[in-house]
Amino acid sequence: MKPTQELHDAGQSLWLDNITRDLLTSGKLRSYIEQLAVTGLTSNPTIFDQAIERSSAYDPAIAKGAAEGASAEEIFFQLAIDDLRAAADLFEPVHRGSDGVDGWVSLEVSPLLADDAAATVAAAVALHQRAARANLFIKIPGTPAGLQAIGECIFAGVPVNVTLLFSSAQYTAAAGAYMTGLERRLAEGLSLDVASVASLFVSRWDKALATQGPEALRDRVGIAAGTQAYRSYHELLASDRWRRLENAGARPQRLLFASTSTKNPAAPDTLYISGLAAPMTINTMPEETLLAFADHGQVRGTLDPTGGDADLVMSQLAAAGIDPGELALRLQREGAAAFDASWHNLVACIGDRAGQLVAGH
Repeated sequence: MKPTQELHDAGQSLWLDNITRDLLTSGKLRSYIEQLAVTGLTSNPTIFDQAIERSSAYDPAIAKGAAEGASAEEIFFQLAIDDLRAAADLFEPVHRGSDGVDGWVSLEVSPLLADDAAATVAAAVALHQRAARANLFIKIPGTPAGLQAIGECIFAGVPVNVTLLFSSAQYTAAAGAYMTGLERRLAEGLSLDVASVASLFVSRWDKALATQGPEALRDRVGIAAGTQAYRSYHELLASDRWRRLENAGARPQRLLFASTSTKNPAAPDTLYISGLAAPMTINTMPEETLLAFADHGQVRGTLDPTGGDADLVMSQLAAAGIDPGELALRLQREGAAAFDASWHNLVACIGDRAGQLVAGH
């Protein structure tokens, strides 16, 4: 049995953190579904930026959009929606077979809207309607403005992937926004069948600490942050607030581990896959990490829902003069800034490519 199937059988969904047109047209994504137990897919501005910049597969569509007078941003969303519709269709049997629990793909709103809740909600509603796929999440960052938008989107019936979460506290706030949206729907007599996942970014903790903090904590803090969030996830599912919603027909907002490629060349390349195996959760992994785990990964047990030694790790970090809460906030701000930069580069790349293609004709 492949390690990926073993992890799937342990109760964790394996999602691919990548999408390119070549991945779709070559049949590679289908092979990952059939052979490596992949049951979903995520994307972000950085992934699309790299996909479009490194491939000519998008050129015909870019040229067509430019000839029709579309802006670079409009062209991007059409490219992204086309790709994600195709991916959603590949995952539709998984989505149907799991009764809507699995088989999802994700499309992010413009990160430039991160501080404007109303604009984020309007964009999320429009993108979800335009994509016209039941198994498509709209990604919204779990920033303060994003939390307001998340609750509004859930109330509007838009499935949401909450992104850029780094700590148990940020995860708990995102879960609260999800429940607020559901509670509003319950009060209005609306269906509570609106899905969501909460994406906790892991490896950026250890990357940030690579040159500071105790040597004994190298490559341990990201997994500790994930373990703390997993404990909070279990505590939330046992809470009276959640049980009232569950009794009325709601489904849990699943915890998703993101940013799971190993950044330290000296550490195992499957560090955050083996270390974050946990039932009822998702691990979305880059293609290289997925293939590495399929080749030589090991499932050595699952996360301790009571937190294990995570609190000890974080207290040792604090004792070294690094406040985990402050670092989580910094990582969230830096993550948002990185997505902004990728977005600007992506739009510029499409604009340049469109100009070249039009001139070439």
